[in-house]
Amino acid sequence: MRADRRQFLTIAAAASGAALLPSSRVLAGDGIRRWQGTALGADASLQLVGLSERMADRLVERCLQEVTRLERALSLFRPDSALVQLNHKGRLDAPPADLVRVMQEAVTYGHLTDGAFDITTQPLWTLYAEHFATNGADAAGPPVSAVAAVQALIDFRAVEVEPSRITFARPGMAVTLNGIAQGYITDRIAELLLNEGLSDVLVDMGEVRALGRHPAGRPWRVSIRQVNNDGPSLDLTGALATSATNGTCFDPGGRFGHILDPRSGRPAPGPRQVSVRAGTASRADALSTAFLLMPPSAAAGLAGQLGGITLIPQAAV
Repeated sequence: MRADRRQFLTIAAAASGAALLPSSRVLAGDGIRRWQGTALGADASLQLVGLSERMADRLVERCLQEVTRLERALSLFRPDSALVQLNHKGRLDAPPADLVRVMQEAVTYGHLTDGAFDITTQPLWTLYAEHFATNGADAAGPPVSAVAAVQALIDFRAVEVEPSRITFARPGMAVTLNGIAQGYITDRIAELLLNEGLSDVLVDMGEVRALGRHPAGRPWRVSIRQVNNDGPSLDLTGALATSATNGTCFDPGGRFGHILDPRSGRPAPGPRQVSVRAGTASRADALSTAFLLMPPSAAAGLAGQLGGITLIPQAAV
């Protein structure tokens, strides 16, 4: 059984950190070199076509080194990451280029979705996580007054992102990139392999990106992930991301999912899941999160307006 793409966002991970496991295997079959392992705390895989074992090993190692490098910029769970430093200080001078790039892209999605996608929801996530980690926590969730106080810190428009520095307009603000970072890293790995001359690749670093075709001459075929199993399959050109309201829950009863609405301060209603097919994994990642927080008609309308987007709504399982 494959883990849901957001199961690495457990409350325990916030304390222990998400690690890139060094163990991996490259296996040959059907003209494909396959690597399976763990990246960003979740199942990950690479499928590379037309390579010798030695070349595949070399490229897999490069990809894993790149994931580790990107984690140092984007991870919320590494104490030494640039993102953690930004959240701690409220300002970061000379930020890594990848942090600038992904945050600028995230702010763009904030505007496109009228605030449904908002990277400044981290204080809200912390509020729910700490509430339910307390013995005897009220099963109804944090007090309304506490939620309202934290919501005053949530506004993606109050983040200034420049190549030379990133700053928060209000003390106490904090950013999470968990709705876009896996997609961004998936794209960077696909880009690395493309620059190495590979044309037929399937990259899965929490989100999926397909380049070229399967060696059998057909498109790459992938399964839409569900919380407890693999769902329906589809032919993929481009990228695919899935978000589910019940992928991770704060409370034992499963009433409070991890995808929080920045406008209401409450979890997205569910159980429900949305898959998005798009040209890039970061785009699919961000939009799948936002669409869970939008009325279905508004999500479908935005998908049509943007173009190149396939919206696949599903009941969460």
